[in-house]
Amino acid sequence: MTDQPFLTDVKTLRERARRHMERGAVTEGYGADIGQVIHILNEALATEIVCTLRYKRHHFMASGLNSQAAAVEFLEHANEEQQHADQIAARIVQLGGAPNFSPEGLLTRSHAEYVEGTTLKEMIEEDLVAERIAIDSYREIIQYLGNADPTTRRMLEEILAVEEEHADDLLDLLEQ
Repeated sequence: MTDQPFLTDVKTLRERARRHMERGAVTEGYGADIGQVIHILNEALATEIVCTLRYKRHHFMASGLNSQAAAVEFLEHANEEQQHADQIAARIVQLGGAPNFSPEGLLTRSHAEYVEGTTLKEMIEEDLVAERIAIDSYREIIQYLGNADPTTRRMLEEILAVEEEHADDLLDLLEQ
């Protein structure tokens, strides 16, 4: 144990809270490079948008044997990816940034590619590749953030868990 107090004295906390109120939730204790975090989150937002669009296409284009089960899975994943995009956009705003929803440059900002696939198997494989990219990307971002931005880190950890579930679901579809 150290001789340092557990918590900053209340008077100091109150004084710090009154400074830079225009920053909202971003207090002096925020430890990350906020510009870099917003940039990273906009890339994650683009990735989620691209994945949403790809899953939606696959939902409507799924045909052939086992296509009904796959189409249902694609739609569920599309909806969850949209939820992720919404969470990320809200966090960007909370950090004082602007979420980039512009279609211009969307694919260059996204970590995942938009590959349509022509057969059901190709669609599932492309979705699995995209999920694996998202999994690795989120793991790296989480490691980068460490304790500097625990709120963003926790949000991304929750999203990462869902992306891992998606990968497992897609692998199950491939094995059927």
